[in-house]
Amino acid sequence: MPFVFCIYAYQGLVAGFALTALPNHHAGLGASAGDVAWHAVVVGLPWVLQPAWGPVVDRFGDFRMGRRRFWAVLALAGSVAMLLLLLAVDDAPGALGRASPVLAAHSAFAALLDTAVDGMIIDRVPPENLGRANACTRGGFVSGTAAGAALLAFVLPAHGLPTEAPPSAQGLHAAAVLLAAAGVLATALVVLVREEPTDAWFSLRRRPPPSGAAGAGQAPRRLLRRFLAPMLRRQALALVAFCLAVEGAVAVVQLRTGLDLIQERNWDAAALSRLQAGLGLLGGTLGAFAVGWWSDRLGALRGLSAILLLSAAAHAAVGLLLAGGVDAAAPLAAGMASALPVLIFVALAPAVMRASRGPGAATRFALFMAALNLGGVGGNALAGALGEGLPLWAPVLAAGCVFAGCAAVARRPRLLFRRAVAGAAPP
Repeated sequence: MPFVFCIYAYQGLVAGFALTALPNHHAGLGASAGDVAWHAVVVGLPWVLQPAWGPVVDRFGDFRMGRRRFWAVLALAGSVAMLLLLLAVDDAPGALGRASPVLAAHSAFAALLDTAVDGMIIDRVPPENLGRANACTRGGFVSGTAAGAALLAFVLPAHGLPTEAPPSAQGLHAAAVLLAAAGVLATALVVLVREEPTDAWFSLRRRPPPSGAAGAGQAPRRLLRRFLAPMLRRQALALVAFCLAVEGAVAVVQLRTGLDLIQERNWDAAALSRLQAGLGLLGGTLGAFAVGWWSDRLGALRGLSAILLLSAAAHAAVGLLLAGGVDAAAPLAAGMASALPVLIFVALAPAVMRASRGPGAATRFALFMAALNLGGVGGNALAGALGEGLPLWAPVLAAGCVFAGCAAVARRPRLLFRRAVAGAAPP
């Protein structure tokens, strides 16, 4: 569990920088809703394509250093290289788009890392402990996100490296060096923790395939068809739509509340990043571990409907306050967007992992994760298309309606799952 926590903390550290500190910094420099939304879409797009890594990790897992660990080390090496490329990027006002492609390339390697580590969890963690394992993943990710958002929001505008780079780039370069150093530490951890006692510490060689092994001699197309067949069932398609709806609603509220607080209500960008980091940390640690414990003890989906109903009620209340002219409700909307999504994920992920077990586990779970990521990308694109003209209360109320509908679906687990339904509460 500590290994999982640390790896996801590193991923969260970069995410807090790329999706909170850097956009808030540029919003304070005058970036428009379209600019910030486009940055979020570009950085998030490789996560939508994450399922492409699944067949690679599942099919080519015969390395002497471990079935999944080789891919995790490769992904971390690539992510560190991309972070160092930020040293060639300027950070002047209006230049957010210059960092976006580099961070998108980092996201591609981060998606490979996520696929490999999720495969380790599915392979190694007993089903009765998946709730706590997912609490570790979310707790680590959110802790890293909080640190990345708060620390690097402080670094970006005020502190830089003693280089010849223009002052506008020094804060960005300092952040890049800090993140790359964290990536090196994460790589060392993956190298030192083996999946099996017989695995090599480090080797690029592959094991000979065992005689009669599953999948031996099968064409890649046939293997891919066997891996993806469960995803074509009605329940799996319904789950994908469920993930799209939840994450899309969250993304719209997150982007719109951040821009509104900075550009319309004159909040300091660094102060907003610290608020989002603190609330996200609270939800991702105490909240995530509480929900994870609940999932392991009382059923994989028992708390999901309750959390969604709570989210729906909270968004409805805040949306009505905003519509009534209560400006003090705007920070509440930002707080909900920071704290509640992780609780929804921790309640949902154990059931998804149970449904993903078997051959091609990494592929199938990556497809579910891609649905969440596509929802986030779509939500950001929608928020950018709507622009600043739409009053803040409208997307907040709309998100409440989406959560209410998803809560109703979650009360009927058979609509979403086949194998995982045994761990769910009765409707």
